[in-house]
Amino acid sequence: MRALVLEERLKLSLRDIDLPLEVGPRDVKIAIHTVGVCGSDVHYYTHGRIGPFVVNAPMVLGHEAAGTVVEIGSAVKSLKVGDRVCMEPGIPDLNSRASKLGLYNVDPSVVFWATPPVHGCLTPFVVFPEAFTFKLPDNVSFAEGAMVEPFAVGMQAAAKAKIVPGDTALVIGAGPIGIMVALAALAGGCSRVYVSDLVAEKLDIAGRYDGIIPVNVREKKIADVIANETEGWGVDIVFEASGSPRAYEGIFGLVRPGGALVLVGMPVEPVHFDVVGAQAKEVRIETIFRYANVFDRALALIASGKVDLKPLVTGVYPFAESIAAFERAASANPNDVKLQILME
Repeated sequence: MRALVLEERLKLSLRDIDLPLEVGPRDVKIAIHTVGVCGSDVHYYTHGRIGPFVVNAPMVLGHEAAGTVVEIGSAVKSLKVGDRVCMEPGIPDLNSRASKLGLYNVDPSVVFWATPPVHGCLTPFVVFPEAFTFKLPDNVSFAEGAMVEPFAVGMQAAAKAKIVPGDTALVIGAGPIGIMVALAALAGGCSRVYVSDLVAEKLDIAGRYDGIIPVNVREKKIADVIANETEGWGVDIVFEASGSPRAYEGIFGLVRPGGALVLVGMPVEPVHFDVVGAQAKEVRIETIFRYANVFDRALALIASGKVDLKPLVTGVYPFAESIAAFERAASANPNDVKLQILME
């Protein structure tokens, strides 16, 4: 079966590869329609690793996907052939201690698409558990279905923030995840969300949404903006979504006393963390890793029309040109937010 394969760092192939397609009793076989190009996919392509996850063998990329059910297992009850679906791409051990605590996203044995050595979904067909496959409402497109996965990261961040209606927030970083964190924060009850970045084009996209206030830190100091907007008090919640070590410089000056800092971005090197600055304000610090128990809620918000992710799709490529899609993503075009690949 043909797939987009990362052979090694900076080497992609569109070729045949043997992938398991046996449908178990509680599995469904899915014809993939749309796959999003994620920053982690691109990072594996450009660097060959993310932290301890190293590409040591050829790996099929892709984990943001939507498609159509073409076969179901004998015990499947919630889905039928012809259903349009999206998939939560991590399969935990449901008997693990983490899963029993509801923390299946941090299950050490989780099998997650396109995380070495697990193959991803940039291939025409996949077999996946019914339990982590979600039917798309009629008004949700395949393109939106493929964005439920990254939006779930934003939902996890918003849930961890424990937003109170009317809260103000700052999201550091206007990449795809940063914008989705901001949208999730608004949907969760924030009255306004500031989004800071160095790239004007990405801020322009973020600023199209009501309730998001873009701040170009090439032109203004974010500390000055937040101080002016909050009369020196600080925002209720800061979401760090850039992964830049520099973002931690003065970060506790941005959040109010007793506020929250939610760490979303994953720095590629150690950061300087001002412990006393956090203590002096009793800032609550939360971390997230992927998501748990929010996928259905993310899909419901998209279906309701309260969250519109369609403007974030800035490029679409056919499967035959998927290598070109990754090359474009790796070039860090400032006008791009989310690229997608169509399998049909």
